Amino acid sequence: MTERFALLFRITRYGCKIAGLTILPEINKTCCSDSRGVQARENGSANRKKSMFKHVRQAVLLAATTGGLVLAGNFAHAQTVDPLLADPIDQSDFPVITAQPVNQTVALGAPVTLSVQANNANGWQWLRNGEPLSGQTNNVLTIAHAGAADVGLYSCDVFNSGEMVPTRQASVEVETTVAALSAATASAATTANVTAANAASAGVASAGILGGGPIVVLGTPLLGGGSQNNCPGLYTGYIYYSKSISQGWGWTPISGATVLTAADGSGRTNTKVEYMGLYGDMGCSQTTVTIPYPPYSPAYQFAIYFTNTVPSSTNYPLVLTGFNP
Repeated sequence: MTERFALLFRITRYGCKIAGLTILPEINKTCCSDSRGVQARENGSANRKKSMFKHVRQAVLLAATTGGLVLAGNFAHAQTVDPLLADPIDQSDFPVITAQPVNQTVALGAPVTLSVQANNANGWQWLRNGEPLSGQTNNVLTIAHAGAADVGLYSCDVFNSGEMVPTRQASVEVETTVAALSAATASAATTANVTAANAASAGVASAGILGGGPIVVLGTPLLGGGSQNNCPGLYTGYIYYSKSISQGWGWTPISGATVLTAADGSGRTNTKVEYMGLYGDMGCSQTTVTIPYPPYSPAYQFAIYFTNTVPSSTNYPLVLTGFNP
């Protein structure tokens, strides 16, 4: 470390002003003169010069460690900027993103609009699940009628000449009912699994549920291992089902509904389902979780955790009973 600073900083006149840098006064007082008041001078003895070099070297190390090493435009006027944290790379050509795309949950067939705003930008390329979308090269992406195939994680690469900065990934989730999903262009396997899960987990025919039947929310699985207590415990991937703040944050219980459940709608039996209330109440269970009645929070978000293989499907179903769309 001493050698590193010896390369970075040139000691001039054995003083405490080092190669355009200066030491804060308190560091200067502590390290740039010894306890006997010995100070380095140009005509000082060799021993004094060696002693001063030792103190200055200690000052550099201490200043770098404590943040006392600061830039100085000249030796008389120090600036409080740590040169070790200064980035020497010119980033003037990089785009600067000022507004990121946000998560959205929409009804089946409804429009979706994703946008990004940036300064110093002259090109855009939207991606879904990491794959470029053909022809989507504006700062606004519009999906006229969202379907099951449009569920995914969307991001945008923002360009300025040869430089690129990516946005965050924004999730697009689609909610519908079993009947509507059956009539839409979703896969036959997905529809059959949702229907079977409905009968098993909800325990009631769709027509008998307040609000016209359980809601099916399609989301995109994410890879990511971890562990949280006994439930979900160890997991290898997950899906968060949520709404943006402007959409109400989560799903609200139907007034008068006494059965409030969230269930894995794929037919798998080894997943863990979790609910998270706006007021902090939480619960988790295998395959299906029940929110106590009366509910503590006015709105809820949900998650499915995968304890082994994460599905490759980009539109994995969660079935909600007793909730408003």
